[in-house]
Amino acid sequence: MTQLIRSSDRYHKDAGWLQANWHFAFADYHDPDNVQFGPLRVFNDDVIHPSQGFGLHPHKDMEIISYVVSGQLEHQDHLGNRGVVHPGEVQVMSAGKGIMHGERNPSATDPVRLLQIWILPRNKGGKPRWEAEAVRARSCERVGCCRSSRRVTALKTACSRLTRMRRSTFRR
Repeated sequence: MTQLIRSSDRYHKDAGWLQANWHFAFADYHDPDNVQFGPLRVFNDDVIHPSQGFGLHPHKDMEIISYVVSGQLEHQDHLGNRGVVHPGEVQVMSAGKGIMHGERNPSATDPVRLLQIWILPRNKGGKPRWEAEAVRARSCERVGCCRSSRRVTALKTACSRLTRMRRSTFRR
């Protein structure tokens, strides 16, 4: 049975430098009845304070998609990939057989807000990779939709494009 969890009911984590809202059990939030939805393992809404972030840490066998809502997110990994993702842009990282990466807010003054999605891959042990792409929602100002609707549309567009790009990677 599908369970509806409203935004206001999501688990909230205040780590000082990180304000996080988690849709599924994650890190120190344990709920065996809310671990994932099909291949969707993580859907986090995070705010990282200025000059803060996650140091180098490992991932394995996971497709990780990050959409920057506001601010900037800097990525660096052991494969030599490095980049800064801006609002309206999406990054995808295939952890594959293993990758060490870090993400941080490079701004000294502004927080970064991002949505992060983790999807279990169809096949384990693939080649790790990282890439970023600007994804803009169609011009919905003409139809008068609100700003948050544009964000949702941009995220849907990003996920759709990434799914087409990596269709063979994701589980069905």
